[in-house]
Amino acid sequence: MGKSVANELLYKSKEAMISAVQIYNNPLIRFKSEMFIITAIISWTYLMHAYYRRKGIEYRYYHQRGQRKKYDRTKNGAYKHWELERCINEEHSPLDKGTANNLRFLIGIRHEIEHQKTSSIDEYIGAKLQACALNYSRELVKMFGDDHNIKDNLSLAIQFSPISPEQEKLLRAESKDSIPSNIRNFITTFESELDDEELKSSCYSYKLVYIPMQVNRANQADKAIEFISPDNINAKDVEQILVKAVEKKKFLPSEIVKMMNDEGYTTFSMYYHTQLWHEKNAKDKKYNFGVQVAKQWYWYENWVNVVREHCKKNNF
Repeated sequence: MGKSVANELLYKSKEAMISAVQIYNNPLIRFKSEMFIITAIISWTYLMHAYYRRKGIEYRYYHQRGQRKKYDRTKNGAYKHWELERCINEEHSPLDKGTANNLRFLIGIRHEIEHQKTSSIDEYIGAKLQACALNYSRELVKMFGDDHNIKDNLSLAIQFSPISPEQEKLLRAESKDSIPSNIRNFITTFESELDDEELKSSCYSYKLVYIPMQVNRANQADKAIEFISPDNINAKDVEQILVKAVEKKKFLPSEIVKMMNDEGYTTFSMYYHTQLWHEKNAKDKKYNFGVQVAKQWYWYENWVNVVREHCKKNNF
């Protein structure tokens, strides 16, 4: 009985993830990130339930009454099963930290979008969605074997035109102000609590660089994407990177002051930092030097460069 239930959960999980990818790759759907997240969370929940079922780990909510378990039920009598976040937090969870962080991020985004309209979030979280799909494919095989592999269903979405660096910059400039503030605030707050290693994990956020390339052999021309290590001898043939989207680092004012002090500008203080950003009106959105999260302002790396040049020029 337990095995058949696990198999049914596994089947539903795979169908949900395939549906999530198909939805995201459908050019006619404009609400794709939101629908991917909701469907993928359902998929991962079923996957974790199937895993715990196979392992004999109870994943239904209950409270103990003496020697007996009293299971919690909905008002219509169904068992209350663990939600995905509870599955992740279980001490017997098989997921690594990067995969768990990726899912916590998506759960947080879902909380922000499920009760209100959103727009223009695809480019800001696309790397997280790609990581989610790849993580699922990997964990599915680790948990249940290669017979359940669905990697052939996780395909590349094709577009009708290339994107130049200028186009990519323009697209970002046009949409950066349209991302809902609650989404932007959540992302900033969530990632401020991750260390550098967690932020760089490909299981948390999977980034791709697309490059046009001339090929020397006929069989190479059939590859839409080729992965090349930066230290690979073939990397010298790469002439231009079309798109390289990365998360912006964010710094508190105190971190910038300490950074300057550590670099030898020992007289630079918070007073001079405040004076500088007031002088340059650096919090004006048009400069894109930072972002407001709740009541706290975070500075981007381009502002750190401005501060550094200021310190050099004025011999702090």
